[in-house]
Amino acid sequence: MSETPFKIDIPDSEINLLRQKLELARLPDELEEAGWAYGVPLADVKRLVDKWRATFDWKKHEAEINKLPMFTRDIEIDGFGSLNIHYVHQKRPGHFLEVEKILPLLADSSPDYPSFHVVAFSLPGFGFSETAKKKGFSINQYSETGHKLMLALGYPEYVVQGGDWGGIISRRQSSMYAHKHVKAWHTNFPFVAGPPKLFSHPRSYLTHLVKPYTAREKAGIARRQWFAERGRGYFAEQSTQPQTIGYSLADSPVGLLTWIYEKLVNWTDDYPWDDDEVLQWVSVYWFSRSGPAASVRIYYESVASNDFYQSGATSVPLGISYFPKEMSLSPRSWSKTIGNVVFESEHESGGHFAAHEKPVDLVSDLRKMFGKGGPAYGVVSGKNGYAIP
Repeated sequence: MSETPFKIDIPDSEINLLRQKLELARLPDELEEAGWAYGVPLADVKRLVDKWRATFDWKKHEAEINKLPMFTRDIEIDGFGSLNIHYVHQKRPGHFLEVEKILPLLADSSPDYPSFHVVAFSLPGFGFSETAKKKGFSINQYSETGHKLMLALGYPEYVVQGGDWGGIISRRQSSMYAHKHVKAWHTNFPFVAGPPKLFSHPRSYLTHLVKPYTAREKAGIARRQWFAERGRGYFAEQSTQPQTIGYSLADSPVGLLTWIYEKLVNWTDDYPWDDDEVLQWVSVYWFSRSGPAASVRIYYESVASNDFYQSGATSVPLGISYFPKEMSLSPRSWSKTIGNVVFESEHESGGHFAAHEKPVDLVSDLRKMFGKGGPAYGVVSGKNGYAIP
């Protein structure tokens, strides 16, 4: 299980093929004054497609990404053989691009806060990690991948942090490897399927009954309801018929662009996306090792195995950062059901991609949680391990 340095090097033939497909793209019409109500506006798509085809310099972005300390390593997963996993590993003096902004902040050394060794890996099927070839690769297997990678890198004790799928996987990983290996976890995606139950979480249940929701909690419930009614169509398709949508994502760069761009805009808190940022993110999906269709299968497998809604709870310390435009926000009494909450922080702005939108705020929370005087200070002996799935 030796470590191999990794650099992205997309062949010119693949870049030229992308441009040819963009040149031949056929766009739909649009209703007058449709705005975002019907999906991604046509004007945005035309602008982005024209730039992606004519002036976007993938090689320049490739060179910038290659400045990250990237590696690959074979990880043996029970029942699935060996998978070659791509990851960023930054020792202190930090989708893997989300770590780009917080990497230098986490690795920064100061007497006032802890610095971290950071491991950020591409989930199997995403980015430049190999994908599973058999059915059933679900949350347990993603968690096993992250855990075995940390052990292979020499971190028998570590903490985990994640949002989106990283949040769900971090939760399961902290349950599967609690105390002996995972000493604490933190998430900015405190997904809870519903309110607390009397017999499983009596204290949270009583709080839920008698304590009125705050204005922020009510806004979070409204955001959650909006997502359920207007923003969850992609989830229904990817969790039931991933292969069908996979053909479009694999063959049409415009289809892939709009499928992702819609979420980048709708899931953030008015974040000022630069066109180059958008195209860089989408290009990583397009040029990914297994192709963009591989990245949607996690939805099917996690729902089929009931892993998405039953991610497990653990007694290791848990920290939660609340950003107001996250889609899964729940009242605090609900969030208490996912683990041993020792730290909470509310922010005035920010959305789903907190590590990219609000890197300083997110890192500040981690420093408070794990720094001197924090509720999880000193949970890791010796080296500090920090994994971002």
